[in-house]
Amino acid sequence: MFRCKRCRRTFNQRTDTPFNFVEVPTDIIFQVLLCRVRYKLSYRDVAEFFLLRGFQFTHETARDWEERFLPHFTEQIRTKRKGKVGKLWMIDETYVKVCGQWCYLYRGIDEDGNLVDVRLSKTRDMAGTKAFFAQAIDLHEDAPDKVATDGLASYPRAIEEDLGEKVQHEVRPCTANPVEQSHRRIKRRYYPTLGFGEFEAAQRFCRAVDEVGNFLRPRSRMAEFVCLGDRRAQLLKGVEELEDLFQAS
Repeated sequence: MFRCKRCRRTFNQRTDTPFNFVEVPTDIIFQVLLCRVRYKLSYRDVAEFFLLRGFQFTHETARDWEERFLPHFTEQIRTKRKGKVGKLWMIDETYVKVCGQWCYLYRGIDEDGNLVDVRLSKTRDMAGTKAFFAQAIDLHEDAPDKVATDGLASYPRAIEEDLGEKVQHEVRPCTANPVEQSHRRIKRRYYPTLGFGEFEAAQRFCRAVDEVGNFLRPRSRMAEFVCLGDRRAQLLKGVEELEDLFQAS
């Protein structure tokens, strides 16, 4: 605790930050959120894991931390990678169950496998497609030269209206579009929770999973070989940078 010499009020290092009045250390909160979005663990699994380390909290506390801090954390990562994307975007949709209903997760990567953007939509139509492209162009500002999709009918018009008439549209089969394989990350993360109970929670979690996974990605391009030693070194460096971003959020 510190005391201001002018107003004589007391304060601590967390005052005026989102972490004020949270009794658990900030690095533990960061590790809880990292375990949630990086590994296949439920809220109860995370609570039990940290109980072994001497930190006792309930699964509902972990859920509350995710709701309070994960959006700020994700925005810090998105801001850091703003504009760092290639000129070929490969876009696709996958299914995510929310409240027993299937929703559509729009995702995109560039030619090197880096994340373009991700957005959850309740519909798979023109409105959902245009909202995804509007969000992606708002993040990266510059439109790509080419967009590869699976041929959904809403893509040509959405590309022309939101990205520009000069952007080429290429239809690729599923076997030739690498974004199809990148859906596995989010599928593996949300299976232990047996789906989502709220649309906002699903959108928050899916976005964070992709942003953290892209940040900790060991490859700079697709199919690049990275030895185990380099993977571990990059992981430690990336987690350290993520913790700095989390504390700055």
